[in-house]
Parts: sequence; C-alpha cells; structure tokens
Amino acid sequence: MQPPPAVPQLPAAPVPVPDDVLQDLRRRLRAHRPVPLPPLPAGASWDRGTDPAHLAELVHHWADAYDWRTHEERIRSWPWHLAHVAADEGSGEAPDAGETPVRAVHQRAAASDATAVLLLHGWPDSVLRFERVLPLLTRHHVVVPALPGFPFAAPVAGAGLSARQIAVVVAGLMADLGYARYVVSAGDVGSDVAEHLADLHPERVSALHLTDVSQYHFLVQPPSDPSPAEREYLAHGHDWQAREGGYMHEQRTKPHTLAVGLGDSPAGLLAWLLEKLRSWTDCGGDVEAVFSRDELLTWVAAYWVSGCIGTSFTPYATGGDLPQRVTPPAVFTVFPRDLVNAPEEFARRIFDVRSWRRERAGGHFAAWEQPRAYAAGVHEAVELAATSSR
Repeated sequence: MQPPPAVPQLPAAPVPVPDDVLQDLRRRLRAHRPVPLPPLPAGASWDRGTDPAHLAELVHHWADAYDWRTHEERIRSWPWHLAHVAADEGSGEAPDAGETPVRAVHQRAAASDATAVLLLHGWPDSVLRFERVLPLLTRHHVVVPALPGFPFAAPVAGAGLSARQIAVVVAGLMADLGYARYVVSAGDVGSDVAEHLADLHPERVSALHLTDVSQYHFLVQPPSDPSPAEREYLAHGHDWQAREGGYMHEQRTKPHTLAVGLGDSPAGLLAWLLEKLRSWTDCGGDVEAVFSRDELLTWVAAYWVSGCIGTSFTPYATGGDLPQRVTPPAVFTVFPRDLVNAPEEFARRIFDVRSWRRERAGGHFAAWEQPRAYAAGVHEAVELAATSSR
C-alpha cells in the first residue's frame, strides 16, 4: 500500500509571486478598455465614483512604471511566523475540518517579558495598514496576522472565514506563539474579530484598543432606548449607508457576482479600492497626499496577486452577529474622518470604556495615516492592561 502523498510545507513568509502572474497583470492593464460614462457636471469628477482620468493615470503607472518585486522583497523580509491551528480550538467555532494555517508578522521586543500586542487589520487593506506604526511599538511584542482570506494570508479551505472563525484561528496563533494574555488593537473588520476574540477568550484579552464601533451594532442590534446623541448617530449612520454603503450591501449579499469582475479586471479592482482609499482617508480629496502612487498600488496589487478579493468579502457575507457585551477594558482612539463614528455613550453599551480620545486628524486607516496617535492609543491600552491586572 502506497503511503499518502506528503503535504507541501508552507513557508512562513508569503511566497514570491510567479513571473507569469505579473506578466498577465501587465497584459491586462495594457489592454484596459475605458467604457463610455454618463457626463458629469463640471468639477464633480468623484461624485459618481472613481474619477476616470485619475484611474487612467494609475492604470498606466501600474502597467509600465510600478515594480511589484521591490515591495515584495521588503514585505517578505519582515519577521513572519506560520502557525497551524487545530479545528477544535476555541469552543468548536473553528473552521470545519483539519488545521487552519495562519500567517503573521511577529516583531519581538528586546525584553522577553514585554506585553504582547495583537494588531488586526480590516478591509480593503492588509498587514500593510500597520507598516508605519510597527517602528513605534518596539517596546512590545507585536503580532500582525494576515487575516485568512486577505492578502499575504496562508491559503484556507473554502471561501474565507467569518469574523468569529478568524477570531478562533487568531487565538490559536497567539497560543502557538506562547502568549497567554495580550492587548488587541483593531479597526474595521479587525474590530469585529476583536469583539469575537474578547467574547470567546476574555481571560486572554487583557485590554482592547479600538478605533471604531462596528456598524453592525446599529444596523443589526440598535438600542431600544437611544439617547438624543445616539438618535443623531443612528440617523447619520443610516444616511451614510444610503449614500456610501452600497459596497457593503453588495459584498454582503452578492459577493460571488462582484468577485468575478474584480478578480478578472485589475482596472476594475483598482477602481473599486481606489474610491475607498480616497474617500475613507483624511486626504482633502487628494489620495496621493496619504499614499504615494507606489504605496497605493502595492495595497491594491496585494489583492490582485493573491487573488483574494472574493474571499476578503467573507466577513461581510457572514457578518452581523456580534456579542452584545464584551468585558475586557477598552481604550478608544477616534479619528475624525473615519466612516461613522459612534458617540461614547453608545460604545459604553458594548464595551467597558476606560478612555475615549478624539484626534484632530486621520481617517479609517489611522495606523497608516496617523501612526504616532495610533501608537499612543496602543501604549495607553498596554498601561491599562498592566493596571487592571494588579
């Protein structure tokens, strides 16, 4: 009887993108066909979505000037770790069978007894969200998972993972690294994962540092007795959803349809993500004030070369069921140009809020846009965790 074939061992760092993938990408970009669009009023270039002229410039730059290999080499040089999380980890909430590989950047502090900090990214980004903040957190052990289904992640069976399943494998990752307790810092989808992690393992999460309250709380679980400030927040949130939330509804309800176009056209993917990177940052309408062209294209190219845009929709398609209350103490750093900022009293319904700091600048990708302010929030959460444990 022949033994079963050996399972290929995944490397800790993301593997280099094959040359033929990059060649195919350039071919697709050079063959981009601009489509006829309805006319816009003068000066309203972004009112109906991504500005065609800006998109054309970026498509040309991506095809003929951008070099993925330069950025790939830098990213692969980071201190990556790969863990395999058993399916029964986390009270039966893990993926269906076998082991789930989870890949993460693991930046160790000089002091072995330093506090562990877990950084959780969101959509439409990746571990790149935290590139600018990592040099400011060297006094802590820092773990930045590539969330399953997102760029740089190890491949998982099926179509990505829900936020709760991601929380399970992230808990397994931290156990694999030897961290019994840690601070969790997050935004966007990462905030959903952080809530589930705190709900599943309150004994492990020593403190939370969050930049937002998940919109699912007002969309799915609105309070029956809102205060005046909360009523204003609910009205603003529903208005924002009506004006800007079409992407979320489509990614939640018909992700397979959307993934076909975005996974087949790099120009389409760029248009979809560029609009969000511009409108969700505190950039005054100039996205290249926050990202250089190469930085912006690296964020987008990470989705293309990994082919993961469809699986990155999974937390949306499976989202909405969040804990009504999580117990670890929480620090909030709120940035003015984030999507829909909740008032503190609403956050207190869900979290044990110990600090609420409003910054003067910054948007949805705060760790990238305002790394010092973001790092200050992380340090505050670490101090909170230390005092709370005494």
